[in-house]
Amino acid sequence: MTAWEPVIGLEVHAELLTQSKIFCSCAVIHDYATAQPNTHVCPVCMALPGSLPVINARAVEYTIKMGLALGCTIGEFNIFARKNYFYPDLPKGYQISQYEHPLCQKGWLEIEVGESAKRIGITRVHLEEDTAKLTHVDDSSLVDLNRAGVPLMEIVSDPDLHSVEELKAYATKLRAILRYIGVSSGDMEKGAVRFESNVSIRPAGSSELFTRTEIKNLNSFRALVRATEYEIARQIRVVESGGQVVQETMGWNETRGETFSQRGKEHAHDYRYFPEPDLLPLEVSREEVERIRATLPELPDAKRDRFMADYGLSRYDANLLVADRGVADYFEACTANFRPQASFKAVANWMTGELFRLMNETGADIERVKVKPGDLAALVELVGAGQVNQNTAKAVFGEMYATGQPPAAIIERKGLAQISDAETLAAVVERVLDENPKPLGEYLGGKEPLFKWFLGQVMKATRGQANPQVAQEVLQSALERRR
Repeated sequence: MTAWEPVIGLEVHAELLTQSKIFCSCAVIHDYATAQPNTHVCPVCMALPGSLPVINARAVEYTIKMGLALGCTIGEFNIFARKNYFYPDLPKGYQISQYEHPLCQKGWLEIEVGESAKRIGITRVHLEEDTAKLTHVDDSSLVDLNRAGVPLMEIVSDPDLHSVEELKAYATKLRAILRYIGVSSGDMEKGAVRFESNVSIRPAGSSELFTRTEIKNLNSFRALVRATEYEIARQIRVVESGGQVVQETMGWNETRGETFSQRGKEHAHDYRYFPEPDLLPLEVSREEVERIRATLPELPDAKRDRFMADYGLSRYDANLLVADRGVADYFEACTANFRPQASFKAVANWMTGELFRLMNETGADIERVKVKPGDLAALVELVGAGQVNQNTAKAVFGEMYATGQPPAAIIERKGLAQISDAETLAAVVERVLDENPKPLGEYLGGKEPLFKWFLGQVMKATRGQANPQVAQEVLQSALERRR
């Protein structure tokens, strides 16, 4: 039986965080659910006769910034083009985009899947305008032009992805960089990032490119992975049954979990690209490129390497912490006053463990977390100093997450301070032994695994506040005295 290899390329459309649209001064509404339809429009984005576009300089800057983050060559001479097709969400009957002369070309992005690292080629990063939004009601469709003309950055990969694991790693990291450099919110629930997956299959080891299909408008990582997995399996079924894959544009039915045909896939010549006559060629100087390059922040890979070097973190932990810029900043705020590397690792463990767990449960991002970085650092210090044990600290952290209160206040209010005084614990141990004569006799008779049971009873009697190490030493001494 033939072993098949998927060949995947990804197109990513990212809505840019500009205040105005790409060719007019209408405000960009980044949450369309909050705005009345057709209230942020003008003759330009409505495509009324005689209206002329003017390019948004900030949108150009943001696109170049992303291109630089991806190691692209920035074109000095750029032309906007008309992409001609007819659809109700396109007011002009064409879309102003870029074709032969995009702003950015030939970059790359390194991804990690398991223990393997791989470079994925970036074909191009270019700028275009978004379409209007259609809402289908019964047999009619309503058009909202608030979104028409919003600046979109399209990032096109080479067909270098050969598994859905690589695809997800690439898409996740690309979105992280968009957010790191501040050019897009990356909010997929609001449509700020949309994916289009180009999928084909070929015999494993072959270099031939087979017929591909394109899956449109995937607005979550889950949809991207599921749709691509399904399409790979569908194409294999078609070929192995003696059929041929047809080049077409596919949609994704989330409820049924399957792709479906929308229309025949267009070729570039079907769009009849030609230079936009209402916009002059855009020339970008080397000085401007270097000015924009100077605004780039530390990117995820560089931050990961620094976290490993400066904080002694594992590559795995560092990757988790730098995946979101806000999380990375939170970690550094926590460790600002620490020096021992043990404390750095402890902070990383609390963040990737309890903090991430509670964030996942509550659906919160790092900006909405009530626990101040200094308070998490204080809790780590309290545990390190033996003032609270690990289990109690988890309960305290849960209260901190819910209320935003500092750990010391919670510990004092609830009487949760760790008991490390040997005399105090000795009294508790003697009481536990006196109250359990049968297990005590069994232990003294040679059933030594009961030691852990007795230690558990001591912890229970102290409501988990006993210092485990001190409690273990006191218990051991008390049992030896009773032999």
